[in-house]
Amino acid sequence: MKPLSFFIIGLLGGVLFPSTVAASSASVIMYHRFGEAEFPSTNTSIEQLEKHIAELTSNHYTVLPLEKIVVKLKSGQALPNRTVGISIDDGYKSIYTIAWPRLKAANLPFTVFLATGHIDRRSSNHLNWDQIREMQKAGVEFGHHTVSHPHITGINPKRINHEISHANQRFEKELGIRPTLFAYPYGEASLSIISTIKRHGFLAAFGQHSGVIGSTGDMFYLPRFSMNEAYGNLGRLRLAVNALPLKVKDITPLDHLIGNKNPPSIGFTVTESISNLDKLSCFLSHAGQSKIIKLGPRIEVRTHKRFEKGRTRLNCTMPTENNRWRWYGRQFLVH
Repeated sequence: MKPLSFFIIGLLGGVLFPSTVAASSASVIMYHRFGEAEFPSTNTSIEQLEKHIAELTSNHYTVLPLEKIVVKLKSGQALPNRTVGISIDDGYKSIYTIAWPRLKAANLPFTVFLATGHIDRRSSNHLNWDQIREMQKAGVEFGHHTVSHPHITGINPKRINHEISHANQRFEKELGIRPTLFAYPYGEASLSIISTIKRHGFLAAFGQHSGVIGSTGDMFYLPRFSMNEAYGNLGRLRLAVNALPLKVKDITPLDHLIGNKNPPSIGFTVTESISNLDKLSCFLSHAGQSKIIKLGPRIEVRTHKRFEKGRTRLNCTMPTENNRWRWYGRQFLVH
């Protein structure tokens, strides 16, 4: 089946960019590596990155640091229309050699989520602490991505707490900070893990599922649009950074970790009065377009196909009158 973006990128031609207005949402894009063609699933080519930077500096968007986006949303402050955040996971060396010079020249802020064990092993493929300090001094934000980048829902609470506390110690020693933002390795989370992240005092936490911040009130499983060679062309970037939230509540199932009931009953209630809700479509990554049952503003998503072991993503999208797309996404996990 063709990716969801295939069906909707074509409609972005002719998008109008009105003057900046207040908004209560933001799109965050996520990268990993740059110019490392041997890793296509996590790599963004230099050509793609340069096209992305040209788009983001085209005066249609306001690119803000992730922490500033989070603080404004948590405090109820308005954000500019088409607010965008840039994040980079894991701490590969190509952030320093390829991405940072270009992002710095374009005056685009970004946040790097570091797994500190990768840095401490002094791998030639990763940043080192001197490079990280240089970037920090220049204004780059750094977030928490554990020590060893584990599948965090499958380890015991003692190790989870160690992954968080030990990484905090390394950040404090090397950078003099304790990160306020957390990114779940592989985007995998559960209610139990989210509760642990809250207890450790983070302001917010990010997954790896597509969607717009502002669709729900949950600041501890925030969506990000992943970019790579296959899903990083200019059309998909424009789709992501022009997306609007599909605001929902009463989400089921509550937990992202799927237990004995598989497939689960998926549902949510749309909180805004939307005239063209009939245009909503939902896709599950393992099953394609899924059946939707509409009960007024209540949406039930149904599939008879069991979720496979690992990650399954849900994307629910619908067009708006000005050719922007409302977007709500989730990621589920089966052990």
